Amino acid sequence: MMRAAKATAVSPEAKVMAEIKTGIHRKLLERLNLANLEAVGREEAMATIREVIQDLLHAERIPVALNLREREILAQDILDEIFGLGPLEALMKDPEVSDILVNTHDDVWVERLGKLYKTDVRFQNDRHLLQVIDRIVSGVGRRIDDSSPMVDARLPDHSRVNAIIPPLAVDGPHLSIRRFKLDVLSGEDLLKKDTLTPAMLKVLEGAVKARLNILISGGTGAGKTTLLNVLSSRIPGNERIVTIEDSAELQLRQSHVVRLEARPPNVEGKGEVSVRSLVINSLRMRPDRIIVGEVRGSEAVDMLQAMNTGHDGSLTTLHANTPRDALNRLGTMVSMANLNLPDRAIRQQIVGGIQIVIQLSRLPDGTRKIVSVSEITGMEGEVITMQDLFVYEREGILEDGTVKGRFKPTGIRPKFADLLKARGVEFDGATFFDVGDSAPKSDGSRGRSWGP
Repeated sequence: MMRAAKATAVSPEAKVMAEIKTGIHRKLLERLNLANLEAVGREEAMATIREVIQDLLHAERIPVALNLREREILAQDILDEIFGLGPLEALMKDPEVSDILVNTHDDVWVERLGKLYKTDVRFQNDRHLLQVIDRIVSGVGRRIDDSSPMVDARLPDHSRVNAIIPPLAVDGPHLSIRRFKLDVLSGEDLLKKDTLTPAMLKVLEGAVKARLNILISGGTGAGKTTLLNVLSSRIPGNERIVTIEDSAELQLRQSHVVRLEARPPNVEGKGEVSVRSLVINSLRMRPDRIIVGEVRGSEAVDMLQAMNTGHDGSLTTLHANTPRDALNRLGTMVSMANLNLPDRAIRQQIVGGIQIVIQLSRLPDGTRKIVSVSEITGMEGEVITMQDLFVYEREGILEDGTVKGRFKPTGIRPKFADLLKARGVEFDGATFFDVGDSAPKSDGSRGRSWGP
């Protein structure tokens, strides 16, 4: 997206309000015991702060008269400065905002419904932004300074935060917040958003019920975790589920769930617990299903080992642009374990461990689509063979920027269809082929391969 012009000019009224807020804020800090306010809670603190603000406004010579609404806004802004994220609090309360991107103190962007928009939110200066960043990271026992200028953290609502400051960030401190949605989307919600079709949803839910191993692939912000949440919700409630994540985001409603989260090293560089260590440990916890939020490194080999040794029905995600790239990346990550496995052995592990690859994409209009559902069918020599079961065909872009396209079954009856039937999952014969086709195609047609 083309970068918009730098921050627009600030009105004289806004400058006056900022000066008033700064002065009142400073005097509040001199008069209030913040430790006591944090102990009594936000609502009672708000009432106390309102009273003090009224006293200060009467005692000080304010150049402009503030009405009741302006005083309420002033009190709320000051409370956000003391207890919250300052200017970002209003964005954090907006349910449509999925990402907050602070490029510099006066350049703040948000993502709404898959598109980026520049906001009029700004910090006073770099120091003000650094104070908010420090408040975030110190709340989770981390620090950010010249010796440690980059940090990942998590807010109380589980939103993910990444901050980077000078000297690594040339133009000033940068802050990125990936919002954590409290309302879990369902399969019906994905249908309303046209992310997939009812036939695709039925097949994927049936695959989860039949304990097939599923790999979800896609780019950043494509909706991988959302789809993982939806599919995970179809796991029967009597099964023991172990989730492993770098930053806890999954929201499973089943009663028998063990949630594990990796831990970064402390300020001394010690105490790190990697995702791979958690995957290895999870195998000793008698799991029925293992869900790895995202596979990024050497843990891929242990995950595949689990899938190949009786932990059917496991799910995971990774970053890749196509199903072919997903398998390439998975093979590369297995190699990172330094086990000196030959390429053929790695591919055999992939074929034996994973049955379905789902590819997600965020389109130019901001919508998320499942652009393909592919089945891994086996190996031909040194090559892994795949076949598409469903694809999304893009047909162009309308005048309003909306992507025009349609979901289409490829006409291939998957090899796992008999397995689904054996495990009680039934499908209509027309599920896997287009209404324009006379009959389903045989297994293996339109297949694709992955290899050296």
